[in-house]
Amino acid sequence: MRSKKPFPAGKPIFVIFITLLLVSSIVPTHAQAQKFKVLHTFHGKDGAYPTGGLIRDSDGNFYGITNEGGTSKGCPHGCGTAFEFASSGKETVLYSFTGKNGDGEYPASWVSPVRDAAGNVYGTTSSGGDLTECGDGCGVVFELNKEDKETILHIFGKGTDGAEPTSGLIRDAHGNLYGTTEIGGANNGGTLFRITKGGAYSILHSFDFPGMGTDGADPVGPMTQDLSGNLYGTTVAGGENDCGTIFKLDTHKKETVFFSFPCGPGGDGPYGQLLVDSAGNIYGTTKVGGNSGCFDGGGCGVVFKVDSSGTESVLYTFSGGSDGGYPFAGLVKDAAGDLYGTTINGGDAGVGVVFELEASGNETVLHSFTGGSDGSFPGDLFMNSTGNLYGLASGGGNAKCQDGCGTLFRIILGIKPSSSQ
Repeated sequence: MRSKKPFPAGKPIFVIFITLLLVSSIVPTHAQAQKFKVLHTFHGKDGAYPTGGLIRDSDGNFYGITNEGGTSKGCPHGCGTAFEFASSGKETVLYSFTGKNGDGEYPASWVSPVRDAAGNVYGTTSSGGDLTECGDGCGVVFELNKEDKETILHIFGKGTDGAEPTSGLIRDAHGNLYGTTEIGGANNGGTLFRITKGGAYSILHSFDFPGMGTDGADPVGPMTQDLSGNLYGTTVAGGENDCGTIFKLDTHKKETVFFSFPCGPGGDGPYGQLLVDSAGNIYGTTKVGGNSGCFDGGGCGVVFKVDSSGTESVLYTFSGGSDGGYPFAGLVKDAAGDLYGTTINGGDAGVGVVFELEASGNETVLHSFTGGSDGSFPGDLFMNSTGNLYGLASGGGNAKCQDGCGTLFRIILGIKPSSSQ
């Protein structure tokens, strides 16, 4: 099995990646939002490096995960937490992962957890589980019930079931869970799996090893579902050009490559969750590609649209300057068709921005992170019913952690979100 640990002890991988980069000197104009507010600052014992997104229940409480921190001594800096941020403003740790006795460690970073109507929370960890496999374990799928008791639904690392599930989960109307592993499977290029409501685990597809075929390889980002029940996801490698793909799992559980990224100006390496509208258009970001003058010719990423026929349009190309660079997260959309997202590089301090991309193609920076008390390296956004944005920044905030433990923030926009999301 490839040695491809997504989260080295002490820091998420993209924090290491970005701190090694030089910020571009291109400085386009932008507008700083005046209604940004930090709602919670993590301090380590309640979690650290909250690299994913948030989900919200009907009472207005948020739920999320942190990649490290917590109270367990089983990992150098804590094995990660699942937390609740109540509408009252109080944060509660629902569970601290231990990495011991089959438990997971380092919850999957790129995504939000999943919550059902009964209040159970589901997710994945990229390590832990069976510590005789993959060095630190190949990861687990877990369930936390409303009493915060954990149940392990699957431990990875036996045979070809996959390893390192960094993408999180999606739950269908029947209660079945779907997810991917970044590596492992029949070709060691990752897997697409299902866990039924009854607990049965099965592999639906094994992806190619990078560069060994036209199928996708290394699925990292979470999947999304369209109105017909088809699932769409991305791989960061593979495809016709080995620059990543959009894959589709139809309602008959057949996987096909829907789109292969062209590299260069058309984007390379999609990480974030896709957004599918009611017309079947797919929106997303790629972490690199785009502007050849950025990152030694690799590009600082793009925002793209792929229509229902599989034709791509690049909606915006990041410069790596104050407009942002390296968008790892997905997008949300409002009723006017404007898109909102984040980057983990660029901005005034080089540690990321929250941006708005109008339907006209005009980009506005809503907040440029400083790396101080406001945070750094933001992840996925959540848009509430009044159009305000909420999100997590994996760094900054409390200095008790190296580079800060992270923050939970809000930006007040007061617009109507799109009903097609």
